[in-house]
Amino acid sequence: MRRELNVRNMHVSGLQKLGPMAGLLLMVILLAIISQDFLSITNIFNIFRQISINALLAFGMTLVILTGGIDLSVGSILALAGVLTASMVGMGLPPWLAILLGICTGALMGSINGLFIAIGRVAPFIVTLATLSLYRGLTLVYTDGRPLLSDNPDFVILGQGYLFEVPVPVIWMLVLFFLLSFLLKNTPFGRHIYALGGNEEAALLSGVRTTRVKIMAYTLCGAFASLAGIILTARLSSAQPTMGSGYELSAIAAVVLGGTSLAGGKGWITGTLIGAMIIGVLDNGLNLLNVSTFYQQVVKGAVILLAVLVDRSEKS
Repeated sequence: MRRELNVRNMHVSGLQKLGPMAGLLLMVILLAIISQDFLSITNIFNIFRQISINALLAFGMTLVILTGGIDLSVGSILALAGVLTASMVGMGLPPWLAILLGICTGALMGSINGLFIAIGRVAPFIVTLATLSLYRGLTLVYTDGRPLLSDNPDFVILGQGYLFEVPVPVIWMLVLFFLLSFLLKNTPFGRHIYALGGNEEAALLSGVRTTRVKIMAYTLCGAFASLAGIILTARLSSAQPTMGSGYELSAIAAVVLGGTSLAGGKGWITGTLIGAMIIGVLDNGLNLLNVSTFYQQVVKGAVILLAVLVDRSEKS
């Protein structure tokens, strides 16, 4: 079984690997020609700082989609973890402890999704659509719809600080990218994720504990979403109860653009990072070109649709 699962780890076609990278390169070249400000050092750092939030969400989403599921609640988890962490810091808790508790809270919310899906056998779309509303409602109730300020210097450095001229959020993104890449390629858990998404019944017969793998995937997805929310809160020096709205769409888009199949069992984390970069560069370029936010939504929707069509054509 291990040999078969290892083979499934090499499951992204050449087109799916080269396509996203070529698309990203073409987009960068076009924007560099159109806008002189695009390749400035300040703008490049700004792009990577913005990408880091969506990339963290997309990393967790990749795990879930590889199992054949979906998580629509990540934006709400992001918001609730952010406001809880800001609140704990405001109450005098050491920032490191507040951050740890905030991540644990996100993991708990993700595990609740996983329990309903794996044990309750409810469709992932239904469960996470319900918890999207549930977690967002809890955020609004907790904050009374008002932002929570959090300007503790030891906390805001997580979102605003630099290490060797590199923004701290980017460092978190890269560290977790390499850890997750190792996890998926070199551990039994990673192989089981691919096996589960490829054929759940066959994986179960092969000895994979599919229930536990599902719950772990959603738990990690929640943890990634909470970390993204905490970093965003630190970056803004405040926790907005409405932050994260619509972020789940950008995360799903990044995953699919990177070559991960919505049917599960097929994808790679490097592609997800490239997909997040495509979304980030696209958003930044449209802002530099003063394109209306209304049209930006149209463009982003078209990009997601194109990615799904490419995904379908690869399977046919």
